[in-house]
Amino acid sequence: MNKKNARKVWNTNTHLGVDLKTLLRSDLFAKVGKSYTGVLERDVISDEFLYEEHFTFVETEAPRSYKRHPHVFRGKYITVTRGDDGSLRPNFRPMRVGEGFTPERYALGVYNELLWALEGLVEE
Repeated sequence: MNKKNARKVWNTNTHLGVDLKTLLRSDLFAKVGKSYTGVLERDVISDEFLYEEHFTFVETEAPRSYKRHPHVFRGKYITVTRGDDGSLRPNFRPMRVGEGFTPERYALGVYNELLWALEGLVEE
């Protein structure tokens, strides 16, 4: 899209001498050059003797569009999550110690699942 076509999309206006009240979540005062996501509301008070415009901007929380640390492997003994930086983190699932539990069988199960997870996730 070139600049000529881009201008057709926006309705540009300049409101001179505007009072703007900001309700920000992230900063005490609006920072120069920082973009904020939110809702801008225009209030007009008008009668035969008075005309005032007020604008109020309310910053909204940015929607989280992804799971923070998604599971990339989910087994019986472990899960593996991927961090924001791409690192992998194995996590133990709750261990059920009861009848028939042996440390050797449990350790072998953890070993096998860790091996399967890494084979599928780590490139050689």
